[in-house]
Amino acid sequence: MSRYTGPKFKLSRRLGISLSGTGKDLKRAFPPGQHGANQRRKISGYGQQLLEKQKLRHMYGLNEKQFRNLFDRASKLKGKSGENFMFLLESRLDNLVYRLGWSNSRAGARQLVSHGHVTVNGKKVDIASYTVQVGDIIGLRERSRGLKAIKEASDSRHHIAGYLDVNQAAMEGKYVRLPSREELSQDIDEQQIVEFYSR
Repeated sequence: MSRYTGPKFKLSRRLGISLSGTGKDLKRAFPPGQHGANQRRKISGYGQQLLEKQKLRHMYGLNEKQFRNLFDRASKLKGKSGENFMFLLESRLDNLVYRLGWSNSRAGARQLVSHGHVTVNGKKVDIASYTVQVGDIIGLRERSRGLKAIKEASDSRHHIAGYLDVNQAAMEGKYVRLPSREELSQDIDEQQIVEFYSR
């Protein structure tokens, strides 16, 4: 299954979660379609698990195979599989570029990485799914620092996650620690995803 490229607002309304993080996509708080406002659906247990999985998958912009492989990796780590899974998703390079405020969306951050604008510990990395380790320093290449899209995103970003240490002058950010569960999206019930893949 390839990456979703359809209307993002429509998808957000169907899943009932703001995928952009701005909340603009949920101005109409009901599913899309002619009868969206009048739908009264009772969701089964399996349906709820699938919905939680799709919410998280579309939030981070992964296709099904990538998502499943990352879950399998998380389930082999010590601790709670669901939380480990969310920490691995949060440690992806494209996500951290977004969290550092150099892009207004994860899709934009993915493009910055794949076009070779981002470095990790001084070396160019163009793989969006690259797992950043605690202590790694993420930066922008010298020739990329003046890009209009990066400047606009940096100017509009007011909040930086507590697990990142940002040096705006050097256009660098350090991944200082793993996030706590409270710092990640509270709209996701990761236990449902664990149960979905454990069937």
